[in-house]
Formats: sequence, C-alpha cells, structure tokens
Amino acid sequence: MRTGVWLVGARGSVAVTSVIGALAIRAGLAQPTGCVTELPEFGGAGLPGLGDLVFGGHDIVPTPLEKKAAALAGAGIVPARLVEPLRDELARVEENLRQVPLAENQAATAELIAADITEFRLRHGLERVVVINVSTTEPAPEPHPAHADLELLEAELAVSQDLLPPSALTAYAAFRAGCPYVDFTPSTGARLPALDRLAGLLGLPYAGHDGKTGETLVKSVLAPMFAQRNLRVRTWSGMNLLGGGDGANLADPAANAAKAASKQRVLGETLGYTPQGETRIEYVEDIGDFKTAWDLVTFEGFLGTPMRMEFTWHGCDSALAAPLILDLARLTAAAHRSGRTGPLGELAFFFKDPLGTVPHALADQWRVLREFAGTLGGLGGEETV
Repeated sequence: MRTGVWLVGARGSVAVTSVIGALAIRAGLAQPTGCVTELPEFGGAGLPGLGDLVFGGHDIVPTPLEKKAAALAGAGIVPARLVEPLRDELARVEENLRQVPLAENQAATAELIAADITEFRLRHGLERVVVINVSTTEPAPEPHPAHADLELLEAELAVSQDLLPPSALTAYAAFRAGCPYVDFTPSTGARLPALDRLAGLLGLPYAGHDGKTGETLVKSVLAPMFAQRNLRVRTWSGMNLLGGGDGANLADPAANAAKAASKQRVLGETLGYTPQGETRIEYVEDIGDFKTAWDLVTFEGFLGTPMRMEFTWHGCDSALAAPLILDLARLTAAAHRSGRTGPLGELAFFFKDPLGTVPHALADQWRVLREFAGTLGGLGGEETV
C-alpha cells in the first residue's frame, strides 16, 4: 500500500526528523522507538509499512533537506551518524518538495496546492496521499459566515486572499485533491463546519488537533488519577520554556494564546471543573528544540488537608513528535482505505485538543485507539515493518 505523506512545513524540524526517522528505520539504521503503530496491538490493522511511505510537501523556506538534517544533527535532535548514509534518500525526498504557491485569490491558490499534491501522487503511483500540517501555529481567525457554509465559502474564496487561514486553506485543497488531512498543530485546519461538510461530501477522513507530546501528555495521565481518587485539585499552573522555530512563533501573543488554550483544555474536561491557574509559554532561544515544562499542582485531600505535587518534563519536541507523524499517516491512510469519513475522534490518543467526544484520559484514549485499529484489519494491507 504505497502511501504518500504530504507534509505542510516540510522543511521544518518536525517534518525533517520524521523523514529521517522513517528512512533510517527502513534502512535498518534505527529502531522504531516511539512509534505507537509498531506495537504488537497494531500488527493486524492493515497499515501501510513504514517502508511504503513516500514523502513530499510544501514549505515557504528553501532550506535544502541535507542542510536541515545536518543542523538537526548538530543540535542533538537526530544522531549525526544517520545524515551521511541517508544523503541520497534525502535528495530523492528533496525532489518532491515544493514552494507554497500563491495566486490572485484563495480559490486559485487552493487549486495550485491541490495540483502539486495530485502530481506527486500520480508521479509515484501512490494509492493515496495523507496531508499532514506540521507548520507553525496560527492565531485563531476572525469568524466569518462563510466558515459555516460550503457554498458561500467557495464563492468567497474566488474573491478573497485572507478568508481562510493557511491551515484551513490547505485542508480545503487537500480535500479537493481527494486526500485525508491531519492537523498536528492547534491551528484551525479542517475544524470549520464548511470544511467538515466538504470532507463528508467527498468521503474523506480528517484528524487533529495539536499533537500531544509532553506536558499535556503527562496531564492526561495525572488528571484522571485525581478525579478517580476524588481528590479536589485547587490549582494547576504550568510554565513552558522552549526555543526553536515553534518557540519563536509562539512569541506572538495571538499564536501563544491559541497554543495555551489547547494545552489547558484537558483539565476542565477531565476533572469536570476548571482549577485555578494557567499554562504559560515563554520563548528561550538558547534551548533550541528542547523544551522544559514545570507544573505545580495543589490539591485537597481527606478533611481538607492541603497537599501539592510538582513535575518537570524535559524533552526534545521534534523527536517526540516525529514518530507520531508516522503513526498518524499510517492510521489515517488505513482509515481512508476502510471507507471512514469525517473526523477521526478515535485518534484522540495523539492530540491535546482532539476531535469528537473521546475522553481526555490517556488510558481511555488508548482503549479507543486499539479498538479502532481492530476495525481496520482484513483489508489486504502489507505487514508493518
């Protein structure tokens, strides 16, 4: 099941780490550590193999993949020993990358985006292409009536340059190209009602939002513990320090607010109430792609006894996210092949702000994900690698 993975933000750290990882695993140079779909539970799910994934994508910057890979190695994000053996493979992926097009209106721009994806699919003889957004976080857009009405949306796109934020325009173009769409960012993506209708009309699945890789992953384990033990959480405050391109982008207050809201949502929906406190994000250029999150939780025990806990998470954003990109590409491709349409709430396990009504507790999301994978098997898919 040769499957295309079209990465929006293809020259960024997450995208390039994902590509290097898939190529290294395929070449026997690395183990699939962190790839959920390599666990035994997914062996019969009919997923495309990691070796069957073909990468392409859009970006606004021209940095060559080889140069980006060397920079990631220099920063300690990927092992330096992998860059030279994968040089030829990275050059082949480079041939599939395109500059983000821009036309006189968003309808024409979407046509150009869709044409690039379609050309990629046909040139490589791919069964399908999954479009995954790993670009920088956008501010939330101003509401517009066309966001809820597909006919009005398409009429307005023909005369507008800014009706849809980039993530939503990409989702629209992906659907028009016949491709499932995944948003690994907290941006708008396919969240708009008009785009949900388009996905339904065209029989396409989509997933998102905002990959769950660090602090929020820990919250989704700890918050259910407090709820199940009937311990009242009084405050939960977090401080996130990060550098790199994502950190620089989040220095913008509007993008920062969108990200912080996504990170905090798990608490209210898991506990049934919202404790005092907030999540703050600060850009620290010197720490690069590594991030540190420090959380303070105060809670009330039996007879009102006050207690507290603290935890610190220090991780590499791209190395945590990259295997999940590969997982989502494989699962979404299999869902498309099995005829699934609309939001894939069963993939909530991977997201801070998931679609659908699946609980935020990681254990519940894991159960739902395994059950979902069980519905995808028996389709004649290749063995996973």
